[in-house]
Amino acid sequence: MNDAIEQPPVKKRLSGTTLRVVTIVPLVPLILWMMFTERRLPWRVFIFTAIAIAGYELMAMKVPSPRSLRIWGSGTSVLFAYTILFIDTATALYGVVLLIILGAMVWSLLQEDPLHDASSRIGWLLGTPIYVGGCLAAVALVRDFPPTGAWVFLAMALAWGSDTSAYFVGRKFGKTKLAPRISPKKTLEGAAGGLTASVVLAVITSFFLPKFGVVDAIALGILGGAAGQAGDLWVSVLKRSSGVKDSGGILPGHGGILDRADALAFTAPATWAYGHFIAGF
Repeated sequence: MNDAIEQPPVKKRLSGTTLRVVTIVPLVPLILWMMFTERRLPWRVFIFTAIAIAGYELMAMKVPSPRSLRIWGSGTSVLFAYTILFIDTATALYGVVLLIILGAMVWSLLQEDPLHDASSRIGWLLGTPIYVGGCLAAVALVRDFPPTGAWVFLAMALAWGSDTSAYFVGRKFGKTKLAPRISPKKTLEGAAGGLTASVVLAVITSFFLPKFGVVDAIALGILGGAAGQAGDLWVSVLKRSSGVKDSGGILPGHGGILDRADALAFTAPATWAYGHFIAGF
């Protein structure tokens, strides 16, 4: 008689790479449709949703309690982005900035404990809408550059193409640490590979964009690639100083919205600035 107890089969967990692919692939057709459709509203609603979640994630990292502060940071981030996208006047922008400042002051009085954290709370109540709302609003702004959606694709290519190339080049050839205290695995060799990829992708994209030549592509490739790597490091600073691995868990395998949009939040404003002030859109 066999007295051995049969063990239940162990469920195999998806690898990190597989989980990332399974999470993002079903979203790709919807994102592409929103990017390139002539209707502006779906893309802006999508960006507002991402901003609301990212603002909540950032406040949850830097000001863990109370929950009401996270909601305020999320709401003011959306409000700041809304003002940029729909109102676009200096008076309206001033009014929103004033509201954010006054709100931070009021919250600092209502949430006075612990007192030694008050300056940090005020700083993030002021900084979250400007960083999250201001930077990610550019992802909506560049969609309006002709042809519709192409400049969003360019900004994404600069951000994620640089990030992906930097990872693989650094993994293969990396020896010199880029910022060991912030992100120990990043290397100068990887950063150079990422910048090279950004330039190449920008040059390829330039053949499909009006008023955007090869010289423009090289300049924006360097600017956008560097901005994307700075954005990546910036979010690494936020997470490391908060003692967390990911900003959130809404995207399995990727983390939170901030994890996925860290580079794009810097690359999109750089792309918008170049397209608006240099290319003249």
